[in-house]
Amino acid sequence: MIELRPAGLYCPAGDFYVDPWSPVDRAIVTHAHPDRALPGSRAYLTSADGAPLVAEILGDPANIQAVPYGQRLTLGDCTVSLHPAGHILGAAQVRIETHRPPSPGQASPGQVWCVSGDYQLAPDPTCAPFEPVVCHTFVTESAFALPIFRWPDASATVAAIDSWWRANRDAGRASVLFANPLGTAQRLMAMLEGPIRVHQEVDRFSRHYRVHRAAVGDGVREALVIAPPSAAGTPWMRPYAKASTAMASGWMRLRGPRRRRALDRGFVLSAHADWPALLQAIDATRAETVWVTGGQRAPLVRWLQENGRAALAIDAHFAEDE
Repeated sequence: MIELRPAGLYCPAGDFYVDPWSPVDRAIVTHAHPDRALPGSRAYLTSADGAPLVAEILGDPANIQAVPYGQRLTLGDCTVSLHPAGHILGAAQVRIETHRPPSPGQASPGQVWCVSGDYQLAPDPTCAPFEPVVCHTFVTESAFALPIFRWPDASATVAAIDSWWRANRDAGRASVLFANPLGTAQRLMAMLEGPIRVHQEVDRFSRHYRVHRAAVGDGVREALVIAPPSAAGTPWMRPYAKASTAMASGWMRLRGPRRRRALDRGFVLSAHADWPALLQAIDATRAETVWVTGGQRAPLVRWLQENGRAALAIDAHFAEDE
């Protein structure tokens, strides 16, 4: 049902791509991170919750059709619906069901595929929770598909951030916390209490979250400063030259990334599934076949094959957003 073409994951029966990595006629966009929402296509389909963010990324003009989660659409010989992925606001999995009689060697009628995009199973107050989609073939991400990647409870991470922030205030230091400006930053803003100041790139996306209770704080001296990693070393950081710096990311599970960035602290918080959650999500789909894209493909494929599931690695051009 899905083919890997030079422009990306293509569905011939519906004549559309899912998260193409070059412009196409019709693109279904799982979420608004720039590796998924690429400008230049003639038409886009995305979730109603995520459409404002996708429009923010694509710019004007962009022909975007927004649909609620669960609403079924007929595209060619397919029925397509979007289902919550729990990754960021509006993130969706794409359920595709074919009605076309099969050609030799192709899927049988009634085959269901699900393209996950990026997803997480942990609770996130800024977006709809992950919804398992039962299917025959599941196309999964693998950003953190190694057994070492196991996330602590988010409330414990938030408590650790709050403790670091308070200690800095008591010592007269500013606190700068680097995080993905779309997703992780808003999750932190929703879970932390106290004044928060944000970089303009965080604010650019946060205004779409305000109706989802992720309000932007004011900019007093005692505020926690949330900025994208790209702000490090730029003139924007001059007022915080003596600040204590930290990062919130799944990569903070490893020591190397923290050392390379010369951070004072690293906090483990990710918008992606960790190793146990990846396995849990795949099991919940009851898929007979799993395509693994991006990230740590080989370890996940090997684990699935050794545990009796058909699995293969797909060379998709998706970037790691943390």
